Amino acid sequence: MRVLVERGVEAEGAEADDDAVQALVDLVDGDARAALTSLEVAVAMAVHRLRSGGASDVGASNVGASGGRPRVSLVDVEGARGTRALRYGVDDHFDLASAFIKSIRGSDPDAGLYWLARMLAAGEDARFIARRLVILASEDVGLADPLALVVADAASRALEVVGLPEASLNLAQAVVHLATAPKSNRVTVALAKAQEDVRARRAGEVPSHLRDGHHPGTARLGHGLGYQYPHDDPRGWVPQEYRPAEVAGRRYYEPSSHGREQEIGEQMRRRTGG
Repeated sequence: MRVLVERGVEAEGAEADDDAVQALVDLVDGDARAALTSLEVAVAMAVHRLRSGGASDVGASNVGASGGRPRVSLVDVEGARGTRALRYGVDDHFDLASAFIKSIRGSDPDAGLYWLARMLAAGEDARFIARRLVILASEDVGLADPLALVVADAASRALEVVGLPEASLNLAQAVVHLATAPKSNRVTVALAKAQEDVRARRAGEVPSHLRDGHHPGTARLGHGLGYQYPHDDPRGWVPQEYRPAEVAGRRYYEPSSHGREQEIGEQMRRRTGG
């Protein structure tokens, strides 16, 4: 993108400050057409200021090193894009992302929208933002609102199809939905418990009744024998062991009382009689 912009500057018969070129690259999110269109507008603004003698407005000469060629400044790029090019370094990147996620986790949609706007204005990769929302949907909302993951995934896909700036609306919708959704990290905790058992306990054999018994050879070995097909039971489920003896009875997922998980918990208790 930077090479494209630099070639565009040359084709326009202009010059550009380094921070102006970088800001243009950052603000268009990989959209080459948007970059060239914005560059054309920025050059026109630089030419206008050069002809009107308004170079002092930007604190530096608007005339390029080669004489009468207009020089595009950061102000021209900001004007062409209609936004202020907020810049930040690596530490700021992680700090803003942290504030963004913690605001949504804390159920504050206004704070989430503010940090979203800050990151987009600074040229943050919108795909990074979308990925964080998809992760948060399972990590911090989970089954308290199963639709949260659908909304976050849809926003991520919309970004790929629509692109910025329009897709910022899709990201904003996902932010508001996730921030206002009931929260639960029980899926996250459950996975961590299961992973710890996999690391710390002996890997048991797959129970015989759960093994594949479709092939004659495996069926003769007793694979699949004794398996109870849940759909044959009027309840739609049957109490049978689905894990090796080494981890039988271990409890990983414990639903919270938030949102949809309250109903899931009641259903699990009815099945186990607990």
